[in-house]
Amino acid sequence: MYTVEKDRLSREKDYQLLLKQVEALIEDEKDLIANLSNATALLNQFLKEINWVGFYLLRENELVLGPFQGLPACVRIKVGKGVCGTAVSERKTQRIADVNAFPGHIACDAASQSEIVVPLIVNEEVIGVLDIDSPHLDRFDQLDQEYLEKFVAVMQRYI
Repeated sequence: MYTVEKDRLSREKDYQLLLKQVEALIEDEKDLIANLSNATALLNQFLKEINWVGFYLLRENELVLGPFQGLPACVRIKVGKGVCGTAVSERKTQRIADVNAFPGHIACDAASQSEIVVPLIVNEEVIGVLDIDSPHLDRFDQLDQEYLEKFVAVMQRYI
């Protein structure tokens, strides 16, 4: 038990440092694309066992590909479709242990096995999502969700 708790504490400290880093990167910059780009680069360096991280921005009732790190991706996703579109329509984080079991999953990268999507909400409106894929089943746990939601909350303060 001690090892599991120690691992959690270590991961929490790492995530707390990540939150400080993203805030320092974006607090004085007003450009949305620059901030989203730096955020994806930071997450790509920080998170282990992922194969894609990026943002989709809501434009006329569909998500349009924004800054990302990874292989080329789907450019447009309709609200309510796939994991990203579901995060928008439900206005809540989607943490999917096995994307192949998710009804209507949109496979941009066949290597992706699990996914977490956190909606960006500014002034009560969903403006996009943070999307992270992993080539491993059940890669994301409750701690990841908690801190990725905090990461997005930092981003929302500066958008």
